[in-house]
Amino acid sequence: MEDRASLSGEVAEALAYASTATVSMQLLKRGFRSVAMRGVRPLASAGSRVVGRAYTLRYIPMREDLCGPEVLARPDFAPRVAIEAVPPGSILVIAALGHADTGVVGDILAARLKHRGLAAIVTDGGVRDAAAVAEVGLPIWCAGAAAPASITTLSGADLQTPVGCGGVAVIPGDVLVCDGDGVVVVPQALVDEVAEDARRQEHLEKFIQMRVAQGAPTRGLYPPNEATLAAYEEWARTEEPR
Repeated sequence: MEDRASLSGEVAEALAYASTATVSMQLLKRGFRSVAMRGVRPLASAGSRVVGRAYTLRYIPMREDLCGPEVLARPDFAPRVAIEAVPPGSILVIAALGHADTGVVGDILAARLKHRGLAAIVTDGGVRDAAAVAEVGLPIWCAGAAAPASITTLSGADLQTPVGCGGVAVIPGDVLVCDGDGVVVVPQALVDEVAEDARRQEHLEKFIQMRVAQGAPTRGLYPPNEATLAAYEEWARTEEPR
């Protein structure tokens, strides 16, 4: 797999074809249970699925000497450094300790990130100016809307370190799959195999849905037995995965 911020080619297509439900099932089959972020949902209508590599920004609890309003103008303030450092095509993961009542991004910063070609923002914190942020058009998954600025409860810490977001460990370079159900984190080392098997699962379930619509009972169909899998393989010879 290529070591780059954005995904391309067959891996990106396969993950974009699969739902977060499918991806989480593939990870469960590999023993990974804590992969779906808790309390993180689309700010606006989810629209199309978003897939990208994680670029992380970590917050720590607020401390008064680190959180005066003047910190916002500091050139080394991690949350502002992130805005210009995050690579195009990646997903900015903002670990905000689950502070849903604090906004970690607003409309101006969202507009800048959209202009720079970011794929999405994912945070377990809140979003300020939520209606205006939604109008920007940058896909955002968050804990909801919140008026207070981040510095009221959080201190910006560092970039590109392992973080916990929505109860899930995220390592820089991991791949996030985001849709209307939420956000699932795929460990970087598993991306290729999960993408391939997720595509196959989605295609199989397309066949199963077709059979259900035709009136077939689910026993032996879902989950599929050997006869169903054989029927699927015959059908799949002429049916393209997309």
